[in-house]
Amino acid sequence: MRSDIADPGLADQGRRRVDFAERAMPVLGRLRERYAAQRPLAGVRIAACMHVTAETAALARTLTAAGAELHLAASNPLSTQDDVAAALVAEGVGVQARHGVDRAGYVRHLEAVLDARPTLVLDDGCDLIGVLHTSRRELLAAVRAGCEETTTGVLRLRQMAADGALGLPMVAVNDTAMQRLVANRHGTGQSTLDAVMRSTGTLLAGSTVVVAGYGWCGSGIAERARGLGAHVIVTEVDPQRALAAVLEGYRVLPMDEAAAVGDVFVTVTGNRDVLTEGHFALMRDGAVLANAGHFDVEIDVAGLAAAAVEVHRRVRPQVDEYVLADGRRLLLVAEGRLANLAAAEGHPAAVMDMSFAVQALTVEWLVGTALEPGVHDVPPEIDAEVARTKLAAMGVGLDVLSPPQQRYLSTWQA
Repeated sequence: MRSDIADPGLADQGRRRVDFAERAMPVLGRLRERYAAQRPLAGVRIAACMHVTAETAALARTLTAAGAELHLAASNPLSTQDDVAAALVAEGVGVQARHGVDRAGYVRHLEAVLDARPTLVLDDGCDLIGVLHTSRRELLAAVRAGCEETTTGVLRLRQMAADGALGLPMVAVNDTAMQRLVANRHGTGQSTLDAVMRSTGTLLAGSTVVVAGYGWCGSGIAERARGLGAHVIVTEVDPQRALAAVLEGYRVLPMDEAAAVGDVFVTVTGNRDVLTEGHFALMRDGAVLANAGHFDVEIDVAGLAAAAVEVHRRVRPQVDEYVLADGRRLLLVAEGRLANLAAAEGHPAAVMDMSFAVQALTVEWLVGTALEPGVHDVPPEIDAEVARTKLAAMGVGLDVLSPPQQRYLSTWQA
């Protein structure tokens, strides 16, 4: 099977990394046992654009155990774990991923997985769907459906659907209750601050952390920053989210004001130009800039470079220092790319266990379901099944409604 990876000799190291991650992924493990026996994806070709990490490898193992032929491209060159890529290739997965590959190589890898002529697609940020709808439209008719697992990607898909440009049914895996609560809030919250602390060595206790965007991801980052002793400021454009932040005890300011008082800035809006030259001019010496949004457009890195008189690359792993004319130094994490995967290791395996179980069950559902082009929700019973399985694996028991209770809830005449 066609692949492009850095070093096949890393396969044993990668296999150990994946095996370790799977210790915290019991839901996928139980699902894989059923899939191996039933083979519900036999004959299905899947093209996927996802972070090539140990957790994704656990999903890959589950899909291939179900009988799928899988072709995987990396969704972010800085998150690619080359040893995991090698392990997957050794296990029969077609992988197009090299850590740090340039933009041309990234696009080439997307094209390569589409060359497999997939019947299903799994995307992370809508890049694979974008290529499919532009330079590879000849493949659209053969693709039955797909899944998108990010907030940014779902936003793009809904825009495509509103414009009548979406040529296949796509399921918004990101929009499930499990994904929002577990992956977006708890996963992004923990892993983003892990990236900031790991890369810069910053003490968050007593510092001022500015969180741009108070959606599910932003609220998780804010909550964990406060838990570590930071003073948290939230910036928002949505009045309801801003009010929610105020009622939860955070200070809410426009970024033009927050820029002057923050020590650490984390962007998580899904939009561009959240931090720009005007903000850099106001920031304190030593301010840390990190992005937790999917694409590297939230921090104006080109504007930061233009404002700097010196740029010191890699003063620490995944940290670049920009020196401004007045001597102030601003620290940029992971080149402004997705920090929690580029400067740390992404969501904990226990988080991705649930996210990827939803993904795998949705793929199984799609194989037997005919949908019209557009953006569709994950069936709620899939979300509930994953939650029940996770609780059972954790040894957590639930109450069960009695027949009188069920009747009471199902009638207005009680």
